[in-house]
Amino acid sequence: MVLSMNSKKMKFFPLMLFQLVLVVLFFVFVRYHDASHYQKNPEQIQPGTFEGTHVMIFIGFGFLMTFLKKYSYSALGFNWLLAALTIQWALLCQNFFTMENNTIYVTKKSLLEADIMSATVLITFGAILGLASGLQLLVIAVIEIVIASLNLWLVTGVFKAADVGGSIAIHTFGAYFGLAASWALRFKKTEDSSNTPTVDLNGPSYTSDVTAMIGSIFLWIYWPSFNSGLTQTPAEYEMATVNTYLSLAAATVTTFFVSSAVNHGKLDMVHIQNSTLAGGVAVGSVCNMHINPGGAVLIGVAAGLLSVMGYKFLTPKLEKCGVPDTCGVNNLHGMPGLLSGVLTILLAALATKEGYGTELSSIFSAMTEDEAGRASSSQALYQLAAVGSTVGLALVGGGVSGLVARTSMFEPLKQNEKYDDELNWELP
Repeated sequence: MVLSMNSKKMKFFPLMLFQLVLVVLFFVFVRYHDASHYQKNPEQIQPGTFEGTHVMIFIGFGFLMTFLKKYSYSALGFNWLLAALTIQWALLCQNFFTMENNTIYVTKKSLLEADIMSATVLITFGAILGLASGLQLLVIAVIEIVIASLNLWLVTGVFKAADVGGSIAIHTFGAYFGLAASWALRFKKTEDSSNTPTVDLNGPSYTSDVTAMIGSIFLWIYWPSFNSGLTQTPAEYEMATVNTYLSLAAATVTTFFVSSAVNHGKLDMVHIQNSTLAGGVAVGSVCNMHINPGGAVLIGVAAGLLSVMGYKFLTPKLEKCGVPDTCGVNNLHGMPGLLSGVLTILLAALATKEGYGTELSSIFSAMTEDEAGRASSSQALYQLAAVGSTVGLALVGGGVSGLVARTSMFEPLKQNEKYDDELNWELP
């Protein structure tokens, strides 16, 4: 009995152990730049985008996942924990590819990049919300950041693909990593009636749906900050902000119409909480390109329609196929992210120096004016490679991480422990 109690008290010990490993790694590898660096290289991120993205990560994603009737503590708490942990881990993993003299120099820009990378884990968390234990979430998050950082290096460093808002490397990757992990974590049927929940907790209450709307609204308001944060010129920043806002607005109007149309005249709160945001994902990779304001609105319309139809018809089919998707991340992040990736292929193929002027090389970094610069057709193929590598690495990595996390040492949940805060929290 004493051993059992001690075991429960120390169940998050691996978490603290990993934090201590991070302490050592930061002491060994991470430094500040000296003052002369900042005089020669002023900060390269747009004002306010770090703060806006930070709000999205900790408030937006957290509250969006509070819709389950008895899992709000875990949705908010584990979101906070995973973000705080993975931002540290991502800061290391992303910069291991570009170290200077075995040193990582931390800046506000690198913090923003780590913040954005943590979103991949939080998207994956949405797919397995209520289905994974705390230790399982930890191991999945640690593995995911490593693979996601590798994929980001391939997308931006090797393929030199345009993906300023992260719809390919962040949203698409996080969604399909999460779906693959969900498939690998799926529960075996058991004849033990004691493990069968007496009440289905995989659903909302009136109050939990209202709190989830807080997350939706915060995400909606700050999404232009997320998409525009890593733009390189004032013109790009302005286009990214305007295009993201217009796409979000169009997706919202479309969501309300389509939700009512497929639900006999009534609105479904799941659609309103999520599909209204799909425009921000769908325009993310192309928000700094010359898509025209009308194009941004059209992308939002397409994203809203695609997302609502996914929630209505595709999510139930995935569930029947053994791929639970608690938050429907395929509909908010996966399919709109793929749409954005396809649009980058088309727009890269059409990009010309005459159309973009001097900003062509800042948007498509490999399309320079010298002889080594890529042609538009070649850039389009590299955009396709970026989408392909993202989906492939996400599916393989998510499946492997789910299989690893499913082992007994990471305390998989029993059937009657799913979607329930009682296992991990002192409840009032």
